[in-house]
Amino acid sequence: MKKNYLMTPGPTPVPTEVMLATARPMIHHRTADFEAVVSECVSGLKYVFQTENDVLIFASSGTGAMEASIANCFSTGDKVLVCQNGKFGERMAQIAEVYGLDVHVLAYGWQEVVNTQQIADFLAENPDTRGVIVTQSETSSGVLNDVQTVGQIVREYDECVFIVDSVTGIGAVECRTDEWGLDIVMTGSQKGLMLPPGLAAVSVSAKAWAAYERSNLPKFYFDFKKYKKSIVDNTTPFSPAISLMVGLAESLRMMREEGLENIFARHARLAEATRKGCEAIGLELFAPDEGRGNAVTPVWVPEGIDGDQLVNLMKEKHGVTIADGQDDYKGRIFRVGHLGYFSGFDIITTLAALEMSLAELGFDFEPGSGIKAAEAVLMEQ
Repeated sequence: MKKNYLMTPGPTPVPTEVMLATARPMIHHRTADFEAVVSECVSGLKYVFQTENDVLIFASSGTGAMEASIANCFSTGDKVLVCQNGKFGERMAQIAEVYGLDVHVLAYGWQEVVNTQQIADFLAENPDTRGVIVTQSETSSGVLNDVQTVGQIVREYDECVFIVDSVTGIGAVECRTDEWGLDIVMTGSQKGLMLPPGLAAVSVSAKAWAAYERSNLPKFYFDFKKYKKSIVDNTTPFSPAISLMVGLAESLRMMREEGLENIFARHARLAEATRKGCEAIGLELFAPDEGRGNAVTPVWVPEGIDGDQLVNLMKEKHGVTIADGQDDYKGRIFRVGHLGYFSGFDIITTLAALEMSLAELGFDFEPGSGIKAAEAVLMEQ
């Protein structure tokens, strides 16, 4: 028998309590029973997003929330600035282009942090810009961008909305939506919210609602106003993912019980244990020192080791599933996820599987060094 461990940055493990909640008997979505579920979900999401803004819930992946943010906030030909330092910043630019926006890109390497001063300079030179789009926590690279500073910059422009992709940020790192002036913030259920894939949530500020009123882009299923009208009555405009919503209510109760500060501290501890463990083995971290997030740790595959073989060996022989690199970094890096339902022993298990796999592939290191380093972090904190 082999026990399997899911150590990817999405989908992430689902707590037993949440899985049992999703397995409850089906209820009808136009009843008081489901209205109570919606009310609890909205209240819990506002807590996690740290916002008093409207929070809308879609039956979609995170990419649906990305598209919704574009379709609801802009008009044809609007000038938008998209910052790219990973795959999902690139996706936002692709969506904006599909909708006929005037897309300007600040492109960075995947190992670089978005330069906030360049955003300020661009807006000063282009005050007619209608939107700035930044990925807070880049799943592909592990880089954490400074959306707090960007929020301070963009709030000075009354008709420019700040859109934040926090799909792997929410529930893992601090994201003070209201305090930081973030107009649109989005996440997906299969990340820090500890659910299966299938739900997306978006917070919408008053400034973003003003942009909605100006927007002329086509929208139907993802029309923000349809969802806002429904939320007033604790319902949804279309058939919802009922079982996932029931599970979401349960996961949000668990997050409230743990408390946001404790959640962020736990993620920081797990990320540090992972980083120290990998470095002790002799591996090089991918994300830069000054911009490492706590949701996922990407690591360079050492020279002479086949990256695809390493990922496959860990899964097939040791039952530990980690993520490969994406695009140009496929086979060159691997990514260890630790956002959501994770504890220190998950990190120890992953490092043990990593050590055994590297040893089998001929990498020279001191066995047990990674585990020892991770234990030191976990015991200290």
